[in-house]
Amino acid sequence: MPNNIKTSWSGYHADKDNLRADIWSLLKQKGVAVGDPQGHIPNFVGSQTAAEQLTNLPIWQQAKAIKCNPDSPQIPVRSRALKDGKRLYMAVPRLTNTRCFVELTAEDLQQRNIPFEEAAIARKALNYGRLVTFKEMQPIDLVMVGCVAVTRNGGRTGKGAGFADLELAMLREFGLVQSDTPIVTTVHSLQIVEAERLPMQPHDWALNWIVTPDEAIETNTTYPRPLGLDWDTIRPEQYNKIPILQKLRKKFTNQAIEPGQ
Repeated sequence: MPNNIKTSWSGYHADKDNLRADIWSLLKQKGVAVGDPQGHIPNFVGSQTAAEQLTNLPIWQQAKAIKCNPDSPQIPVRSRALKDGKRLYMAVPRLTNTRCFVELTAEDLQQRNIPFEEAAIARKALNYGRLVTFKEMQPIDLVMVGCVAVTRNGGRTGKGAGFADLELAMLREFGLVQSDTPIVTTVHSLQIVEAERLPMQPHDWALNWIVTPDEAIETNTTYPRPLGLDWDTIRPEQYNKIPILQKLRKKFTNQAIEPGQ
């Protein structure tokens, strides 16, 4: 039965809309949502434990630079990245700035006596961190994405806005994310669904690891990884509301572009 939960990004894919609505309702019903999950990457009971599970993985221990989504359930991941001395890149929420990532380092925060736990909160990270262009960024060793639903074979969906896929495609265009850069998420186990419930599209980026408070799942995904931006799948409202896309379109069509990008 179709679920009537509507968000700002409903209407692009009915099956995914219904799946997200089911997951948001389930998390609330089971009492494991922290705050209202509807329309968000849902925060969940055990997010701290999931972050600790993640730190046991070699992909975490070997990573020097991490890109993380700005959502609440990943606050413990961002905080731990800083504690572990990793360079942290966080996407500017909704990609509203042409410098669409903020860079945070433990060394800089310590010099200014800023607690890592505070800098890990997205709105504060924007104040404490440094907005950077792609050319100012270092290669990324591990990507953390926020998810509403996932599958054990690597399928994922966020809240439907498409930001994570766009961010990764742009990073791939600039050589900052490679064909083998691990992509991971932390979720509650109730967010794991059967593969047939989550259709993946060619511009979707799949997961290599799923970490819950109870386990770390290597997906061994066979979904092909996008090679960069697919202009045919970028929706008009994305192009109009995300300034960096307009700049990159000029760049990739060999038109003039401002210095620094």
